[in-house]
Amino acid sequence: MKHSILIHPDPRLKKVCAPVADLSDKLRLLADDMLETMYAAPGIGLAAPQIGVMDRLIVLDCEKEEGVEPKPLIMFNPEIISASDETNVYEEGCLSIPDQYAEVTRPKEVEVQWLDRDGNQQRQSFDGLWATCVQHEIDHLDGKLFIDYLKPLKRQMITRKMQKLKKERARAKGA
Repeated sequence: MKHSILIHPDPRLKKVCAPVADLSDKLRLLADDMLETMYAAPGIGLAAPQIGVMDRLIVLDCEKEEGVEPKPLIMFNPEIISASDETNVYEEGCLSIPDQYAEVTRPKEVEVQWLDRDGNQQRQSFDGLWATCVQHEIDHLDGKLFIDYLKPLKRQMITRKMQKLKKERARAKGA
């Protein structure tokens, strides 16, 4: 089942999410639904708060090349345990901030630990786009958006565009 993606500004996108205490079948199903929602958007990552669920759960798949096998990852309670001093700049976008992109500087490599959908502890190093994506999604769990890294003027400009987009969508639904 696909979910609606919240659009910034929405107060739920600025909240810190609670750790997942118990991996239930309902949460596993939610993770599968989030992957379906992310692929349909289309995006390379989605965090639970983006669909209004305040749990520490993210999904990602940075394999975008045509003909390359998808590599979906489901992470419950993901946590960055180390990050490189070396940084990378990527032009980031966000499904909650449609059609807006900006360059963000983040650590080039990160090591992350999380629980997989079976409740097993996983630990992996990520670099390049995968590192950027996993950091972006974990930020969502802490109530942080990629535009929070931008200068105030640029951030305000994007926020105003999103407010206008939300009004237009609301009007279109009401029509």
